[in-house]
Amino acid sequence: MLFPLILIILTIFILADYLKKKRIKKILKAGGASDSKFTLPLLGDILLFIGLNVKNLTQFLMNCQLKYGKIYCLWSLNKCILVLQDANYIQHILTSPNLVKKPFFYNQLSLWLGDGLLLSSGSKWQKRRKIIIPTFNYKLLEQFVKIFDQQAHDMIHQLHDKANGKQAINIVPIICSTALNILLKTTMGVEMCKHSSDGLTFLAALESIFHIAGSRFLKPLEHFDFTFKLLSYKTYTKLLSNVQIIHKFTEKLINERRAELTTTIKDKYLDQNANEYEEMGIKKNRTFLDILLQSTIDGKPLTNEDIHEEVNNFTFGGHDTTTCAISFILYLLSRHPEVQQKVYEEILSIIGPDKNKSVVMGELLKLKYLECVIKEALRLYPPAPIIGRTTEEDFKIGNNIIPRGTNIIILIYMMCRDPDYFPRPNDFIPERFSAENIEKIHPFAFLPFSWGPRNCIGQKFAILEIKSIVSCLLRHFEFLPLGPDVVRMVTVVMRSSTGINMALKVRK
Repeated sequence: MLFPLILIILTIFILADYLKKKRIKKILKAGGASDSKFTLPLLGDILLFIGLNVKNLTQFLMNCQLKYGKIYCLWSLNKCILVLQDANYIQHILTSPNLVKKPFFYNQLSLWLGDGLLLSSGSKWQKRRKIIIPTFNYKLLEQFVKIFDQQAHDMIHQLHDKANGKQAINIVPIICSTALNILLKTTMGVEMCKHSSDGLTFLAALESIFHIAGSRFLKPLEHFDFTFKLLSYKTYTKLLSNVQIIHKFTEKLINERRAELTTTIKDKYLDQNANEYEEMGIKKNRTFLDILLQSTIDGKPLTNEDIHEEVNNFTFGGHDTTTCAISFILYLLSRHPEVQQKVYEEILSIIGPDKNKSVVMGELLKLKYLECVIKEALRLYPPAPIIGRTTEEDFKIGNNIIPRGTNIIILIYMMCRDPDYFPRPNDFIPERFSAENIEKIHPFAFLPFSWGPRNCIGQKFAILEIKSIVSCLLRHFEFLPLGPDVVRMVTVVMRSSTGINMALKVRK
């Protein structure tokens, strides 16, 4: 008696899922989307994902483009995924104020990031964003440039012993450490040297979380927390352990900063509208954390949970992506000596020959060719190669409709390698982004910082940090093409499975 009942219920589920998929496919096909011909009831296109991993994902996406085009629909179990690499189509998506919610797979980061700026939506997201945007005002960025410069020079001292011109090194770990130092100093006003062992553990935990999240994204059966726990319990417990390490680290720093503000700063010296406060005649920079600790929403201060969420979100957005960008820039310069020389000459002409001179923001803003190099490197190796949105209601593009509940994936990496948008797409040509050529580029074909209401609020911070570090390194070292080439690996951000290798030679 029980078996026939189960069979009837299962048949109803299968039929309902089949009809749902058929209806949505028909709607999307009318809008120009192709689809897989082997979509299964309940399981979707799970057969396509067999054997897929972070190392072969880019090849898989290339094969999908050849087979399905630039707009196509895949199914992760019962979830519809509309995959896009058409710039005109993407323009409608990213500029809409009604498309700000992130897709379901971003929730894989929620254990770490909570409901902070990256994952939240609606009024909570709007209010948090309004608080955080002032962190990147011009005056505060000027103060941050001093920190960028100081940390870059600290890194120079660490690299000198390895700069013999003959030994290839993986540049990622030291860039990663420097980026974390900058993040801690600008966001929380602390030095990592006081927390060096914690810092190394923190970095290892971050790396592990990114790898787990990237692998889990490619396994539809692990998208749900309960199935992930059931099918990969060891990985799940490892994820929990790493999240606890990160939360403990950030909580310690938050508590220290809160105590410092409470015990050493008098209220009369604080000014919510200023970029600095002065205590006993000594000027100090207000940090991202200071702003959070002093902010209110609807007249109420942010809770500890609110502050933890945003610190963790800022860590995610401001550390690993910058590490990725700087490392790939140096790699490309090491493989293109003529471009490296041109950048070096520009740096000398603007900053001067003194290797130890501190730079100011005005000088960094004048490094236009370096900016072209940065943009071309971000095109070839975008730190965030995939972004997404979800339709909360039916979304119209002209006469076409994207149904409610559709998960949209925008393939930034694939679009940046598309010959329709970038001739000779695999070549490193910084001049693409020169003043006379940039107008030829479709504005929605190059999206290193996304676009629209949910764009990256820290992009000016990131560009200045990259310029500061790269210009400082190039004044001291020549980068040489030694070591294995990169092998692309997509986790949450772009990686190389072989490291990012080069040799350094001290400039005379």
